[in-house]
Amino acid sequence: MPTRALASATISFGLVSIPVKLYPAGESADTLAFHWLHEKCGSRLRIQYFCPKDREVVPRNEMVKGYEVAKGSFVTFTPQELEAVEQVSTQTIEIEEFLPAETIDPIYFVKAYYLGPDRAGAKGYRLLAQALRKANRVALGRYAARGKQYLVLLRAFGESLVLHQLHHRGELRKPVELQKGEGAVKDSELKLAERLIEQAENDEFHPERYPDEVRDRVRALIRKKAEGEEVIVSPPARGRAQVIDLMEALKASLSRTSATAKGSSRSAKRKPARRSKEAVRRPAMKQRRRAAR
Repeated sequence: MPTRALASATISFGLVSIPVKLYPAGESADTLAFHWLHEKCGSRLRIQYFCPKDREVVPRNEMVKGYEVAKGSFVTFTPQELEAVEQVSTQTIEIEEFLPAETIDPIYFVKAYYLGPDRAGAKGYRLLAQALRKANRVALGRYAARGKQYLVLLRAFGESLVLHQLHHRGELRKPVELQKGEGAVKDSELKLAERLIEQAENDEFHPERYPDEVRDRVRALIRKKAEGEEVIVSPPARGRAQVIDLMEALKASLSRTSATAKGSSRSAKRKPARRSKEAVRRPAMKQRRRAAR
């Protein structure tokens, strides 16, 4: 079954307009979702909003949106007031500039969408993808949809285009809020860490090597229960984190990775076992005896 488009949009740069469709690039973890049920009867539960002051359930038509400006103090808004400040949803991706991909830190990336050409947009679509690939650049722009304005990045992905939604600068926490800890790094420790990186470095990304094992186990559990199979599970063992010497841990890690690498190289170069001289002579002697008869 082909993937359904999430939305239609138009890429605009200069006087060029390219109609496209947006498709999901990945499956969200939320797609494997559980529902809350009443254990007694198995019915699915409904979410209700309860007012603790009036001690009653509040229906939707009696709700208003409010923003807390101080502890316990709110300013409220009507739907018309919020609609007036929303971005006009033009469904247009306005390209502002073209940048080297490495100038945008991955911390800004939120989610990705595949872009496919819409009607009459195939040639412009291929042109933009090839031009971005040849220039080794990405396109930065704004996308107005669903009453919001998104910061987006377009890049060539093979023969296709991919759109990445980015965080706005104000959405990122400042690094100074993080605790960086104390203690200076020694040169000897840094050299060992660099050697450890060298032993495990690779020039290509192979995502197939890293499946979502937890999701696979959950799906297997769902399948067994759906088939009526009795499942007996035991909680995973959780050990306490141990405080270890950093230098010793680096040395032990290097020794382990070295042994693993040597074992794999030996198995790859290992030749077939040689047959003993006696084992080679026996068939030859049998053949000579048959010939003499």
